[in-house]
Amino acid sequence: MTGQGEDDFAARLLSWYDQSGRHDLPWMHPRTPYRVWLSEIMLQQTQVRVVIPYFARFIAAFPALANLAAAPLDDVLAQWSGLGYYARARNLHAAAKLCVERHGGDLPRDMDALITLPGIGRSTAGAILAQAWGNCFAILDGNVKRVLCRYHGIEGWPGMPAVEKQLWQLAQSHLPTRRLADYTQAQMDFGATLCTRHDPACMLCPLQDTCVALREGRVAELPTPKPGKPLPQRRVLMLWAQDEQGRVLLQRRAPTGIWASLWSLPEAGDHDDARAWFAKHLHGDYDQAEALPAIAHGFSHYRLQIQPLRWHAIQGKAMVRDNDDLRWFAHDQLLSLGLPAPIRKLLDPNS
Repeated sequence: MTGQGEDDFAARLLSWYDQSGRHDLPWMHPRTPYRVWLSEIMLQQTQVRVVIPYFARFIAAFPALANLAAAPLDDVLAQWSGLGYYARARNLHAAAKLCVERHGGDLPRDMDALITLPGIGRSTAGAILAQAWGNCFAILDGNVKRVLCRYHGIEGWPGMPAVEKQLWQLAQSHLPTRRLADYTQAQMDFGATLCTRHDPACMLCPLQDTCVALREGRVAELPTPKPGKPLPQRRVLMLWAQDEQGRVLLQRRAPTGIWASLWSLPEAGDHDDARAWFAKHLHGDYDQAEALPAIAHGFSHYRLQIQPLRWHAIQGKAMVRDNDDLRWFAHDQLLSLGLPAPIRKLLDPNS
């Protein structure tokens, strides 16, 4: 494609954005580096409509980077609870601390320094630099990959290094010389609302007369899907013990892995392990458990079936009272904890 065509790509997107883009998202007013960074992390693998209320609550709790850095991780995870992909919250907290230690409490205005922070890759760093400061950096999130693959007729799964390298080159080639913040938002809005994964509105597209996929009838084929394989299934037992006061026994999860550092119900792989855990920590009869309906929960790399077992008016042994990672919590304390979404919904269906 010619240079004139590449300039035209950005010009058409900006014109479309002026008419049809999103101009009132909460992180735009004001569009500070901290708010841009927070929104970019929250928007990874999560839709705008889901993020908006979480962003509002998070900003209310931690209005500035210094507040986030000084907060206990439990408080950060509690505000994030339900948004999923909790490594994002842990990385956000760790990055804030590093900004205080290394950069005077601010996000660095430098690509190399940004991508050394936990949770910030090249595309996220580019989005921060372009939106917060108007610097000339490309982004390549899922929406942009989809648009570029269709517009240029790029074959191959975008996650393959060779394809991704080609897409970065194209993204860089389309950068305008002005309105970088608007152009960055325009790309994300365009992919999210018009050039969507399913049923894109091609007849409304400002790029339709130069789009290779539309011209060749390959819109549904591009981008090339990731080679698929069935997700493995995993089943766990969740042990829901309530004492005579109605408090729930929760255990802090390990600092790595799924739901790292969140509070959750104690977990066992089978009834033998569950029975042994029960005998070690609780007084009572394991066989009096109430088996509740199973809960299905999907992760990106496997599907989890949770079988809750509940005991009422149970007593804990001494180690429960003395263990910082295994505690009784009253129902009104649950709101202040970082809990996995399916566990929060199980414990409080009205949450």
